[in-house]
Amino acid sequence: MNHHPTLIKNYGPPAFNAVRGQGVYLYDDADNEYLDFGSGIAVTSVGHSHPKWVAAMHTQAATLTHCSNLYGIPGQQKLADRLVAKAGPGRTLFCNSGAEANEALIKLARLHGKKLSGEEGKRFTVVAAKNAFHGRTFGGMGATPQEKIQGGFRPMLEGFKFGELNNIESFDQLVDDSVAAVFIESIQGEGGLFPAESSFLQELRALCTERGALLMLDEVQCGIGRSGHFFAFEASGVQPDAIGMAKGLGAGFPIGAIWVSEPYAALFQPGSHGTTFGGSPLACAAANATLDIIEEEQLIQQVAANSPAWHAQLQKLAQKYPELIAGIRGAGYMVGLVLKPEGLNLSITAAAREKKLLVVPAGNNVVRLLPALIATPAQLSESVEILDAIFANTEA
Repeated sequence: MNHHPTLIKNYGPPAFNAVRGQGVYLYDDADNEYLDFGSGIAVTSVGHSHPKWVAAMHTQAATLTHCSNLYGIPGQQKLADRLVAKAGPGRTLFCNSGAEANEALIKLARLHGKKLSGEEGKRFTVVAAKNAFHGRTFGGMGATPQEKIQGGFRPMLEGFKFGELNNIESFDQLVDDSVAAVFIESIQGEGGLFPAESSFLQELRALCTERGALLMLDEVQCGIGRSGHFFAFEASGVQPDAIGMAKGLGAGFPIGAIWVSEPYAALFQPGSHGTTFGGSPLACAAANATLDIIEEEQLIQQVAANSPAWHAQLQKLAQKYPELIAGIRGAGYMVGLVLKPEGLNLSITAAAREKKLLVVPAGNNVVRLLPALIATPAQLSESVEILDAIFANTEA
């Protein structure tokens, strides 16, 4: 397909028009059925058009869609209670996307630095990780040290330094008295599926505590059950000071959120941040329904139970095609096939689509598999069978 004549060309031309979704399947305008292991880039966490989610949206849309944060929103208050119950004592702030959540975290870091130093503009640096992706707004781009993200938009927002993920010495050298916060993804998504190791997160927690810096974790892509835990960092036993989330939280309706631990939540006061649409009645109905489904259908437990066998099948695939596949990385239903020839991920993504499997490229040489949390062992196995057929016809 060519670009639509009235759409700006900031995306490549689409492969097809998506018109319908049901469970783990997406359908085009010719009614072709695709096994959707992209999930709208880790968004449709409970699958497409889940009946309970649809019913909640219908009911809320017919009742109240928007009123702004000038008024209390009971569904928002309920959602905040639920997220605090999962993250720990603290407070939540709602927005519309992962990029907005990360912007709010960067603002939190600056407020924290001002409080520590007693003046504005003295302690505001954020230490992020090389290969990170935190969004395409100016704060998010500043924290994303990739030419393909920053190119054409300089000068960047100042105040960012970058350490090597899983190298505590690297962060140790960077976290000085100019630093307000350390900000990393629990599992780097766009950068190529690099998990932060438990030992590294534990050492980073100790380092931040020692030096007075906030530990802020970006769970936008890896959170809300995708890793086999509600938050991916839970496997490490670490307690961060703040968490960013979005994507799977609304299961298809835009919503983002940050959770901030006590006492740092008090850094935001009336007037210090706001959003017209954030935490609207409709968005919170979507998120509350999503959490209801995850809990009632025990989807996180299913991800934890089903993923080891699926990962083992993918490892066997890597062993079968050693000249093409270097291995796999990730956790739960967030897996990257690491390919050897650079750029092969784009042709594998296209070949998979031809065989009616939707996957998403990442980094320079990774294919991401991001099935909905409802994906069954049979559907997971089917994805491996399709990939096997593709690699069998791919030359190194």
